[in-house]
Amino acid sequence: MPDVKVRFEIDMNKYPQKLQHIVDDLAFFTDQNDRISILIDYAEKFKEVPEEIAKRPFPDDNKVDFCESEAYVWVVQNNEGKIKLYFAVENPQGISAKALAAIFSEGLDGETKENMLKVSTDVVFEIFGQQLSMGKNLGLTGILQLVQRQVKKLD
Repeated sequence: MPDVKVRFEIDMNKYPQKLQHIVDDLAFFTDQNDRISILIDYAEKFKEVPEEIAKRPFPDDNKVDFCESEAYVWVVQNNEGKIKLYFAVENPQGISAKALAAIFSEGLDGETKENMLKVSTDVVFEIFGQQLSMGKNLGLTGILQLVQRQVKKLD
């Protein structure tokens, strides 16, 4: 019988590489207080949508459903098919929404349409932990869902 070697490659990355790196880093913080500190650091990195993309009052088409922080999303595609995300969070206390927006900006900017659409809403639990309230989960997953709806509309 011939010597046959079978090689299996398993994709350990559920998300695009930069986002996967962030999720992996957060997984090291099993203590909830440590994770909260890291997420607050991300919230402090949050950058508001520039005026050349959108001005107040923001259109309802960009508003995230069910988000208590009144988050807004814009998706812009360049000539090479790479995507840039922009966010606004109207509630100054919207730390979780700002953190997720900063994580998505860092982890997803420059990705293709196809990679953006592969991201599962499970990423919210992987970032924030399983103890999210239903309301907060709805708002945060709503941010990703609006990103993906806008990505689908791109030509």
